[in-house]
Amino acid sequence: MVKLSCLFSAAAISTILVSSAAIASSDDRQTVSDAVIAEQRAALAAATAGVGFGPQSPRDINTVVGNNHRAFGSAPAITEMNLCNIHFHENAEHKGGQFTHYAGNGDGKGNGAGYKYNGKLTHSELVPSEMKIGVNEHGDLASGDTIEIHFVYSSAQVIPGPTLGACVSEAIKNPQLRVETVVAVLVNDPGAVKFTELAKVEKTDSLYQASNLPTNLGTPVVYAGSTTGPGYNEKASPYQVTWSVRPRVAKVGITSVGKWLADNVFGEDHAHGVRNLVINPDLLSQISN
Repeated sequence: MVKLSCLFSAAAISTILVSSAAIASSDDRQTVSDAVIAEQRAALAAATAGVGFGPQSPRDINTVVGNNHRAFGSAPAITEMNLCNIHFHENAEHKGGQFTHYAGNGDGKGNGAGYKYNGKLTHSELVPSEMKIGVNEHGDLASGDTIEIHFVYSSAQVIPGPTLGACVSEAIKNPQLRVETVVAVLVNDPGAVKFTELAKVEKTDSLYQASNLPTNLGTPVVYAGSTTGPGYNEKASPYQVTWSVRPRVAKVGITSVGKWLADNVFGEDHAHGVRNLVINPDLLSQISN
């Protein structure tokens, strides 16, 4: 096990029409107003009221209260499941532990939103990378950025691959799902943990495993939730997922992230957007640990 210092996104949400007054410029990104996020949360509440959806994700892991009692069995331990997917989001989707600094509302579609590492980094750790990392239409990753990594496990007989489709099979369309979650801050430090090692996949006792999941990031907060991603800002996810979210942040070398994005079996080449934090108690489970 390595000692350290989610693809479950839905399709992109429908374009939200907002007035120019609702948008403010933030560096080279557009940031929607609080009113837009409130409207999205209201739409989610209206779409789920009385329908019977299970508890949703992401959530504040420091808050244990939840009124959603839709029952489903907790997924087995990862040693009894197959790793089926690894992906990550720019900024943490969850809030809590060492990632409580709000990144902002973003563009209303998951970009520029979420939560950041609330600690301090050295000047050398923040030196920009010489290579562009994870470039897409929304920008790229930089030293000091926070990411939330999702190690997705399935009870189905599957092999690691791209997206949620890798976690189901013709034999089992509704497998039990578990997501082991690591929040990391990217640093320009050749001595930092390498993402390529963190995301190493090995087969153990006929099951695919992420063999280097960290063991020193605090006791994981385990709760019942759903799949995430900005496609669920205004509708609920129908998937049932057992989450295990570590509260402490790992420092990961930014160059190693670029190397992994250039060559991995999951088809990942950039960071994904984040779903709005779910705060409606009727859409949250009760946390017992």
